[in-house]
Amino acid sequence: MGELTLWGATTTRTIRAHWALHELGLSYRCEPIRPRNGETQTERYGLVNPRRKIPALVDGDFTITESAAIISYLSAAYGTRERFLVPTDIRLRARYDEWASFILMELDATSMYVVRRHHGLPEIYGAAPVAVDAAFAYFQRQIASAALAMADGREWLLGDRFSGVDMLMTTCLTWATRLGQPLPDELVRLRDRAMERPAYIAASQANQPEYWA
Repeated sequence: MGELTLWGATTTRTIRAHWALHELGLSYRCEPIRPRNGETQTERYGLVNPRRKIPALVDGDFTITESAAIISYLSAAYGTRERFLVPTDIRLRARYDEWASFILMELDATSMYVVRRHHGLPEIYGAAPVAVDAAFAYFQRQIASAALAMADGREWLLGDRFSGVDMLMTTCLTWATRLGQPLPDELVRLRDRAMERPAYIAASQANQPEYWA
């Protein structure tokens, strides 16, 4: 294992990587580049991630991109018996993967990112109010189904232990809140518990470029 360097700051997806590093108590350095000011398009960053997306984690001679993959890698590489983000039990891991796929595909990509493109960045992707309204409606249907899993009184998505899917869910929920979307009470409680964690508070600070100045 080498020195950990995280590339990226300011976004919903970069905070996930910062959060994972803080949850695991890892020291790292950051190149706090942002997505919309040309910093991801430099030749220097292209050598790190040819797709020119953030975040990207460099661990010595190994580079991994995509926020959920970074969480899984850090847990596997640096997690301990007491402190980990991804379960190793076969069925719990299957449930983890199920939640991760649902959050990343149905909530993030199919819902929130459509809004991000066509409502938040119409000058790049074009205004599409019908698509935005449909994405919000789809989000509400999917988030209602997610809340059903919490109806048994569980504290976190996998039960009584916090994990990486709670991080993924929380970032989608905070994103939706900023866009004025109502949330089921069960998920509001999950979001609020997660945001009270010291690692989340530290990651929120680390996700700002001025923190690294």
